[in-house]
Amino acid sequence: MSFAQRTTHLKAEGAYQVLAKANQLEAAGREIVHFEIGQPDFDTFPNVSMAGIKAITEGRTRYTPPSGMPSLQQVIADDAGKRRGIQVKASEVVIGPGAKPALFFPTLALIEPGDEVIYPNPGFPTYEAMIRVAGGVPVAVPLLEENNFSFDLDVFDKLINKRTRMIILNSPSNPTGGVMPLSDLEHIAARAIEFDCWVMSDEIYARIVYDGLQVPSIASLPGMQSRTIIVDGFSKTYAMTGWRLGYGIMPADLADRVGLLLTHSIGSTAQFTQYAGVEAVLGQQNQVDSILIEYQRRRDLIVAGLNNTPGIHCQSPQGAFYVFPNIKGTGLSSNELANLILEKAGVALLPGSSFGEFGEGYLRLSYANSIPNIERGLAKIQAVLK
Repeated sequence: MSFAQRTTHLKAEGAYQVLAKANQLEAAGREIVHFEIGQPDFDTFPNVSMAGIKAITEGRTRYTPPSGMPSLQQVIADDAGKRRGIQVKASEVVIGPGAKPALFFPTLALIEPGDEVIYPNPGFPTYEAMIRVAGGVPVAVPLLEENNFSFDLDVFDKLINKRTRMIILNSPSNPTGGVMPLSDLEHIAARAIEFDCWVMSDEIYARIVYDGLQVPSIASLPGMQSRTIIVDGFSKTYAMTGWRLGYGIMPADLADRVGLLLTHSIGSTAQFTQYAGVEAVLGQQNQVDSILIEYQRRRDLIVAGLNNTPGIHCQSPQGAFYVFPNIKGTGLSSNELANLILEKAGVALLPGSSFGEFGEGYLRLSYANSIPNIERGLAKIQAVLK
């Protein structure tokens, strides 16, 4: 069968491939510890779930405007703007079923064939996929372990040019957990203004940070809000992955164009889900604070365990819920070690190469898992590598 050229490069995300293999092993009777899937293991907060249930019982199951319910747009504008120190209008907020539409559709709206798009590597696989679907040229900038997995700014300065149309940032990062410092964002902002580029800032993990760290948004820097697309959502912060609710914040003209793409693709996001989103934003936030304390406990446990494993060195991530340990001391490739650990130890995790060429030599483990499971998984990994 012949397919359109724009789809020939697409491939499954590594997490789902590893999950499928792990599920096969479980079906055959193996016990598997899952570190491969990046989703909270907590249930959606009760007040949020009840708001969604109440909306369904009240018949809130109709179409909404393609860009989202005005009430949800307004509460996001108020909350997201306050958290980032910027003024956001409801007309600049676009709601979608998850955050991926806020990644994909602005890219489709802005990128012409041949335009170059700078993106982080190792990085979320959807970045490269959406650039290629739009006909753009993906340009990878390596993330440096010695710089807490922020951009290699020397490489960035060599790659940005008059053909660069967009720069993609992700802080805190999937897969590394790194947070870009303000000085790096200021450097990137100056280049974006110099070369008249858009910036897409994926901030889906912005509230999952540790040790009192503040995560700056590039949109808050002088001259940047008018050229920045902020991508965020409810999946990670509020344990709402299956609710499918995300959003983008962007200049109103671009929001209108993205709204047209939503109109002709998804139509609209589920109405009752959006009512749950209103409650998530306006309700008590102490539940978010509680899970952050628990994530930090888990982070400290898994980092200490990995650093006590032969051939592995692991930085302590500043945000998100992933560790990205350096495994070069084992003498194995990322794929070789990930397969060995799955088959021999019964622990599912991801090779760093699943996130791009500069992820080789690393693994990604999600610690959105219980303390007993983390301890069990670490013991199994250590038993194999020792």
